[in-house]
Amino acid sequence: MDGQKSQTKLTRTQSSLLRSSPTIRSSIQSFSSVNEFGVDQEQDIEEQKPHKPGSTPVRSVPVRIGPVFVLAVVSMYTLFVFFNRDNIPMSENLLLSLILIAVLLFFVGKNKQLIHQVYNVFMNRVHRNNSKPVQWFIGETIKEPNRVVVKEGVEVYSTGDIYEGEYHKGRCNGSGVYNYFVNGRYEGDWVDGKYDGYGIESWARGSKYRGQYRQGLRHGYGVYKFYTGDTYTGQWCNGQSHGIGSQSCSDGSCYIGEFKCAVKHGLGCYHFRNGDRYAGEYFGDKIHGFGVYHFANGHCYEGSWHEGRKQGYGMYTFRNGDTRCGEWNSGNLKIPSPPLTDAVLLTVQAARKAAENAIKLRRVDEQVKKAVMAANRAATAARVAAIKAVQNQMDGDFCDTG
Repeated sequence: MDGQKSQTKLTRTQSSLLRSSPTIRSSIQSFSSVNEFGVDQEQDIEEQKPHKPGSTPVRSVPVRIGPVFVLAVVSMYTLFVFFNRDNIPMSENLLLSLILIAVLLFFVGKNKQLIHQVYNVFMNRVHRNNSKPVQWFIGETIKEPNRVVVKEGVEVYSTGDIYEGEYHKGRCNGSGVYNYFVNGRYEGDWVDGKYDGYGIESWARGSKYRGQYRQGLRHGYGVYKFYTGDTYTGQWCNGQSHGIGSQSCSDGSCYIGEFKCAVKHGLGCYHFRNGDRYAGEYFGDKIHGFGVYHFANGHCYEGSWHEGRKQGYGMYTFRNGDTRCGEWNSGNLKIPSPPLTDAVLLTVQAARKAAENAIKLRRVDEQVKKAVMAANRAATAARVAAIKAVQNQMDGDFCDTG
């Protein structure tokens, strides 16, 4: 798989299937007439959120007195002082205090998570402002001369994200599970704080990717199942579908062929939801070049194309055997000619050759299958490392890595 950018500039239309973030799917309808066809579009708002090494972690610190309890005690003391400064009967003071405390507890109960997050951020800043910063970590350690190497641990970030797994030199390395606050989850291999190797990434709306990663991006072989029901199976490069792959859509349409920079580009076969079939060349996500289009009603066009329409020389064959040959422009036959003149014959032969090559295109199903199996094993190892990290937290195994 060629990871280098081509010198040819591609026209990336809004119908591009698999951009890294967000992802857009196109499903080309059948030709409503001999001349043109429509396009359906639906946007997938799921997006990859790789771990950012620069994000500020909030270290897990053992707290003996919770922020909610402290707030309640301070509030009770304040109310007691306030109501006793005037000559108000003790019974009325007590009743008013109980009412206000009930309202306060109701508010705290509804905003407990927010209060804990604010408290954690405050404590993190307090620790950073100390003359000698102390960095707390929960995890299993291996002590060596003049340094401490951390194996499994739990780390909580200011965004609400949580990492549970293996560490090396203060960064996520090895196997681990990263839970994004509300948005999703990653289980798999890590190198220097980024996804690298094999893993499984899932999002809150139901989308899921299983396969290879490199430097935090999908790279290699893998399967991406969208929450809409669409699926892409094949090669990836730098977070985009790139190489040979297959796209299956929930409406029943399917494309098998080459991709480049997240769009259909090269040779490919498209089976439309109404029964039409095309085999031939694509450019920039559109039928472009030479190819053969079989209609569900039995008609067939063999010839040249330009941005999804019949353009140049070609032959249209009806199901009863009649033909229309000549030069086409924007989907219409502009200059008719006798059947199979030299120009038409050469074009038809080129279209049939392109269709044959597209049908015989080598598949990557076996490589994808191996990548998915490796991703499942990596996710299992990550979950085991996460369990060890949580166990270390429960055992209270603290160490100072500063």
